Amino acid sequence: MRPLSRFDFMGKRYAALALSGCLIVLSLGSLVVRGLNLGLDFTGGTLIEMSYPAPVDLAKIRTLLVERGFADATVQRFGTTREILIRLPPDPELSSAALSDKVLAVLRAESGAEPQLRRVEFVGPQVGEDLTEKGGLAVLFSLIGILIYVAWRFEYRFAAGAVLALVHDCLITLGFFSLTGLEFDLSVLAAVLAILGYSINDTIVVFDRIRENFRRMRRGETLEIINASINQTLSRTILTSGTTLLVVFALAWLGGEIIHNFALALIVGIAVGTYSSIYIASTLLVLLKLRREDLLVPERETLDAERL
Repeated sequence: MRPLSRFDFMGKRYAALALSGCLIVLSLGSLVVRGLNLGLDFTGGTLIEMSYPAPVDLAKIRTLLVERGFADATVQRFGTTREILIRLPPDPELSSAALSDKVLAVLRAESGAEPQLRRVEFVGPQVGEDLTEKGGLAVLFSLIGILIYVAWRFEYRFAAGAVLALVHDCLITLGFFSLTGLEFDLSVLAAVLAILGYSINDTIVVFDRIRENFRRMRRGETLEIINASINQTLSRTILTSGTTLLVVFALAWLGGEIIHNFALALIVGIAVGTYSSIYIASTLLVLLKLRREDLLVPERETLDAERL
């Protein structure tokens, strides 16, 4: 096995770009055709959680609700086979309490079992619309802020590479939720914002080493310097990503249904973010023709530093 310091990451850059291109096209296609399965936080409506003493047949419950006038009801399991979630669109004529009582009465009368009402949540359609708009603005402002910071901290080529890598991470994470049909709610949006922070942190560590090596390794070519920089930070990347994923896997496995999608989004985002820091952000520096001259400290600044 070759030591970590000799991995030729940049030699696989075109294959990585092709893979990322396919994933982005697939994600965008799914987002356009299927969209996201938006949760109650964004769509508005009533969420009812019920528990049965024995495993329940979802098909029978769906049929029963449709026959009783709840044609738009969505029924799914929540954790075990004895627990279900029922989502209903907003009803202008009934409050959330009256709607949940009506559904509970129907299920108790017709299903042959005695379900217990666990919780009821209600979000108005206007609130859901506001949350959708503000959630999208939060992601957009995060990207703009990161672009400004990296351009100020490094150089515009680094900023372009970092932001395109973040867009890559967000699109693939959203595409995963679109393809799988998993519910996209506020907790998943929070995970997407956390992914942006994690990914840019990993990217900046690599970028900082690339800038340092461009100034220190006087004889190396661009590809050699970027490869060396990635290899030098690889052990840190593996340890950071590995320990973070251990925690997130534990959350997904033991945390219950409430945070399952949140943890799942973090798993996908951390894996994709680690990959993009190496193969997307760094490869874009090569495509944008980063040169040593772009990173050298101006002579006057060097003289001032020596004088101090």
